[in-house]
Amino acid sequence: MAEITAALVKELREKTGVGMMDCKKALAETNGDLEAAIDWLRAKGLSKAAKKADRAAAEGLVGVATAGNAGAMIEFNSETDFVARNEGFQKTAAGFAKAALAAKGDHDKLLASPGEGGTVSDQITQLIATIGENMTLRRSAYLEVSEGVVAPYVHGQIADGLGRIGVLVALESKGKADVLADVARKVAMHVAATGPLALTDTEVPADAVTRERAIYEEQVKEDPKMVGKPDNVIKGVIEGRLRKFFEEVVLTKQKFVMAPDQTVEAWVKAAEKDAGAPIKLAAFRYFKLGEGVEKPKDDFAAEVAGMTGKS
Repeated sequence: MAEITAALVKELREKTGVGMMDCKKALAETNGDLEAAIDWLRAKGLSKAAKKADRAAAEGLVGVATAGNAGAMIEFNSETDFVARNEGFQKTAAGFAKAALAAKGDHDKLLASPGEGGTVSDQITQLIATIGENMTLRRSAYLEVSEGVVAPYVHGQIADGLGRIGVLVALESKGKADVLADVARKVAMHVAATGPLALTDTEVPADAVTRERAIYEEQVKEDPKMVGKPDNVIKGVIEGRLRKFFEEVVLTKQKFVMAPDQTVEAWVKAAEKDAGAPIKLAAFRYFKLGEGVEKPKDDFAAEVAGMTGKS
């Protein structure tokens, strides 16, 4: 058998864009024949999959799964909403959410976990080749409590546990399970509606705080009413606006959508009476489909010209 060198694997990878392990396997199957390996990859649909990989995958589904006191969530992306509504795609997404429970928040472990016809990563590659769209298991999350509940909520649900926005909320408590489940679900619905940045002040990303402070400082400079004001007054105005910012983006400080006269923190505290025990809002995770993915801008005129053969 011919020696499969690293240089040969690298050359095949550069020619096809296929992953290293698949290139190595192709060369092994073809006794090191580069051209035959390319044909082998094409026959398996893997080369086709690689060509799709530079397309933006901003559609798809967010999936959630829970078991006991734990919950997991994934975002499985496709290029079009049409594919996301395919029953097979939905079944796959639901399977990935369950696999994320076992991976316990380790995304690399999730991708390497057993799937149909190999690993989860292999399964995605096979789907790309079969359906003809780029797909990616973009991210995953996991929450667990020793006592209490982890409740899921899916907004825009198109199948059980699958939709466009997913939320997990973890409550630590020895209280009544049914009350805790109801409280956690309502908080999760609130999170889906408001999309908070963090649970507490200290968890707000530092770059977000820095950006907001810079904006408020510039606003004060441009405000004629602030001209000539003492530094302590100017500082007070800026700090006041930052406090308002925290009230808008920190979950515990937000006005609860189902009881606007209370903050989320106060509403959860009030629920302790029905639960029969203290409740700690321990954590939440929020996924919005396609958030942060840069979508290509469609050039409608160019598309029409391409269809008519005119330039």
